[in-house]
Amino acid sequence: MPFPVELPDNFAKHVTHSDSAQVGLFISSGSETNAEIAASAGFDWLLIDAEHSPYGLGTVTSLLRTVAAYPATPVVRIPVNDTVLIKQYLDLGAQSLMVPMVHNAEQAEKAVAAMHYPPRGVRGIGAALARSSRFNGVDDYLNKASETVSLTVQVESAEAVENAAEIAAVDGVDAIFIGPSDLAASMGLLGQQQHPDVLAAVDTTFKAVRDAGKLVGINAFNLEQAQAYIDAGASFVCVGADVQQLASATRALVEKFKG
Repeated sequence: MPFPVELPDNFAKHVTHSDSAQVGLFISSGSETNAEIAASAGFDWLLIDAEHSPYGLGTVTSLLRTVAAYPATPVVRIPVNDTVLIKQYLDLGAQSLMVPMVHNAEQAEKAVAAMHYPPRGVRGIGAALARSSRFNGVDDYLNKASETVSLTVQVESAEAVENAAEIAAVDGVDAIFIGPSDLAASMGLLGQQQHPDVLAAVDTTFKAVRDAGKLVGINAFNLEQAQAYIDAGASFVCVGADVQQLASATRALVEKFKG
């Protein structure tokens, strides 16, 4: 008798059902060991970053399998808002996707369509061949697939801030993740994520997304600022990266003994 397979809850469901802000870490090294250390440390979610890291589809699949042994919810950030790529990442078993550089509602609608099978969307059908359905191990996957996935889109430009309410209102967008670094750059404030104008843009986005009834999160490696965002109502935050933590710790050791 086949073993019954149930997929875990997606990221949006985890955040919605939590009574506190979900704290996460980037997995940027591609290392399964680093991913396991981070997952076992107690983070609520892990951002497997295929946008700024040297990942192929195989690397992401291996990282998802590693993290699956732990309670942390994996979110895969894809490199670009592309229908074919979204299909591939969903098929390899990424249930929760983050799409970068979404500047308007039309781009958000494109991402939503790619997340779902017809008639709701345009996702190509190959579930029997894919890890997404655990190779046909999930009963009636095709009809239940939309319930198993979640979509987070990134607001990380001045244009996106202006359109935040419209982006958040798109049916099928579950959450908005603000990228202060690119936002600051788009405002002519490269490297100044805590500039008052950037913070004001973040506040504007927070309000627009909450008014739309959607989840809002943000990236902040400055831990005091991360806490301030949580206090301001962020539902989820990313507070560091595996490579950043390793670099900081190893350099501190060298400074202590050789400085």
